[in-house]
Amino acid sequence: MQSAQKMSLPMLTAMVVGSMVGAGIFNLPSRFGAATGPFGALIAWGIAGTGMYMLARVFQALAEKKPDIDSGVFAYAKAGFGDYPGFLSAFGYWLGSCLGNVFYWVLIGSTLGRFFPDLFGDGSTIVAIIVSLVGIWAFHFMILRGVEQAAFVNLVVTIAKIVPLVVALIAMVVVFNWDQFSTNFFGAADMPEKSLLQQVRDTMLITVFVFLGIEGASVYSRYATKRSDVGRATILGFVGVTGLMVAITLLPYAALPQSTIAGLTQPSLASVLEEIVGHWGAVFISIGVLVSVLGAYLAWSLICAEVLFAAAKSQDMPRIFAAENGRKVPANALWLTNVVVSLFIISTYWSADAFNFMLDMTSVTALLPYLLVAGYGVLIARRGEGYETTPKERLRDQIFAWIAVLYTLFMFAAAGIKYVVLLAVLLAPGTILYVWARREQKARLFNPRELVIFAVTIVAALVGVYGLLSGRITP
Repeated sequence: MQSAQKMSLPMLTAMVVGSMVGAGIFNLPSRFGAATGPFGALIAWGIAGTGMYMLARVFQALAEKKPDIDSGVFAYAKAGFGDYPGFLSAFGYWLGSCLGNVFYWVLIGSTLGRFFPDLFGDGSTIVAIIVSLVGIWAFHFMILRGVEQAAFVNLVVTIAKIVPLVVALIAMVVVFNWDQFSTNFFGAADMPEKSLLQQVRDTMLITVFVFLGIEGASVYSRYATKRSDVGRATILGFVGVTGLMVAITLLPYAALPQSTIAGLTQPSLASVLEEIVGHWGAVFISIGVLVSVLGAYLAWSLICAEVLFAAAKSQDMPRIFAAENGRKVPANALWLTNVVVSLFIISTYWSADAFNFMLDMTSVTALLPYLLVAGYGVLIARRGEGYETTPKERLRDQIFAWIAVLYTLFMFAAAGIKYVVLLAVLLAPGTILYVWARREQKARLFNPRELVIFAVTIVAALVGVYGLLSGRITP
């Protein structure tokens, strides 16, 4: 690969920030407001921040101790647990990223619907779908012109979209009302009564969603100018974005009653600023939403294609997806990604609540890859692989990895059985691609352990399908 195609530390950090600061951060006020007060929010961010920080440290450790493994999200799962778990991680991560991209376009439509309700509505009208399809394919052909051009655009967009967030923070600090914050602190009296545990649990999936992208630098490890920049970019992006998200969540409680925050329309940060400074605030934040979401969509389109490409290069996906065009862009992987995203976009026309369903499913699909990455971190620390020159780091890294494992398991429990079986419904058909790839290699399909995993996946998928058909599970 030519040196001109390498990514510096600022570009890798921008990939992390650009991936994380997307749609979710603009939706935090009302999602948290409907679930809990500042006290519960602080606990939720404490759990989520600790768990995701540990996961970030696992990514950092793996980048340092396993520098030969590129596109780490699924490659680590394969290295630690075998071919089929590695495939499920790659396919699940890719599919979840596709769902996330669908969510971005639905949010764009709903944001435009604030100003053109008859045309865009909640983001799933015919006009919104047509605009989304045009946008998807415009980005598609831009990315085909070269990854580095797209990465530079992402760097510029990342800087541009921070400005509205900073303005919103300044406005909320200026009007900070301690009495209002104190009234909301343990949950306002006019909100439904529920336990603190339930309050925290109700915020968990949104915290996963807003942290998605923490692995952005790891996915692009093969482009890094210096391998050590991958870990640094992950930590830098995580720390900066976490502080931003906590502030965006807590400051509205000092400006508005919790019940008002809970009832705000999405993107709720625009509604918060509208309540504080007037209509121009909603317009300003809505522009920020559009810029932010388009930037995040660009980053995730790159990640989607890169995951499919890397999986095909390592023979975990059919080799057709390993093809690159003359500008070193994984073209076939990009085509499949955007065809799938387009089909999901079209399906939103018949969805009752595409907005929240896509958000929650995107969060859940990320948990399996994260769990396997954390598990691999435990394995290499226990074995001492890569720690020959730094043996004192083994215990520390093993503790970090175990905490990350427990966190992801807790998140699965918080999501509930509904989303677990729906995840299986999405993963099971993907096994067709695994069979295709194994036949290309004339390799054994499953070993005994993988056969058990496949059987469990199929059974869970059948439970999910039955639940959908019987009406016991509703999207």
